[in-house]
Amino acid sequence: MLPRQSNLDPAAAYPKITALRAALDAGDWPACRELLDAAEQAERSYLTAAVADVDGLEDFLRGVLRGDPGDGTAGALLGQYLVEAAWRIRTRARAEHVSREQFVAFRAGLVEAERVLVDAAARSPRDSAIWTARLVTARGLQLGLPEIRRRYGRLAEIDPHHLPGQQQMLQSLCTKWYGDAALTYEFAKEAAAAAPAGAPNPVLLAEAYIEHSEVVTDVDRVRAELREAAMRSVWHPDFRRTHGWVRTMSTFAMAFVLLDDQPAAASLFDALGGLGSRWPWEYLGDPAATIEKFRARAGGNT
Repeated sequence: MLPRQSNLDPAAAYPKITALRAALDAGDWPACRELLDAAEQAERSYLTAAVADVDGLEDFLRGVLRGDPGDGTAGALLGQYLVEAAWRIRTRARAEHVSREQFVAFRAGLVEAERVLVDAAARSPRDSAIWTARLVTARGLQLGLPEIRRRYGRLAEIDPHHLPGQQQMLQSLCTKWYGDAALTYEFAKEAAAAAPAGAPNPVLLAEAYIEHSEVVTDVDRVRAELREAAMRSVWHPDFRRTHGWVRTMSTFAMAFVLLDDQPAAASLFDALGGLGSRWPWEYLGDPAATIEKFRARAGGNT
């Protein structure tokens, strides 16, 4: 019997997050470096983002950097922390619902994050986590799509299928930022097609649909496209349950829910078991409650 609500803590699926949190809590920077430096490129970006809310992280990392200003990994993690802190001030609300005071504090936080990340990139120019975070600062500081594309190009030189960075690039191409539905889908299709079989990257098509579902007129075509994308990704025999797999399956599940493809959604809910991700379900309200509502509607295991 599965729990009534999905476990949304990313550490439930990825023990390395627990280990990294413990190392940070203990102030053991060599152990942190060992974990991060051994990670695959995408995993490194996911891990950096996953621990950006650890209590006392900013003071600890500034202390590390005072001892070794050339530590790009500490810079990457501090920059990500500052990005997350700035976004918490702004909130995820639409711009018209954010106060002037919030915008001022948000921008100040991102300016500091960008300063830290620029220095970290100079020290560690091939750190994918740094370039992924710099895609977020560029968007938040409104540096424009050409600069965002330039930064994404630097990331793609390091890892051409870097999903965390591609997800940030896709956000910048959405109508709510610098692009539109056409640009978003174009990027998602190109990235998905270029990725190897069984890779998580075709989830970008599901993300593009979620971001622009209100303008979709041919639901049958989109449903077929997403089923094909899932066949090349989460339903492919080579799909790996490595870092990011829960969010990938969860995103496909939400897209199929919105498309009223209940069998497809149910298969993903079943594969997830008792696990889930806050994003993208938070678009629809409380993530845990929303997941269970749609799991029941799809007929998945409860």
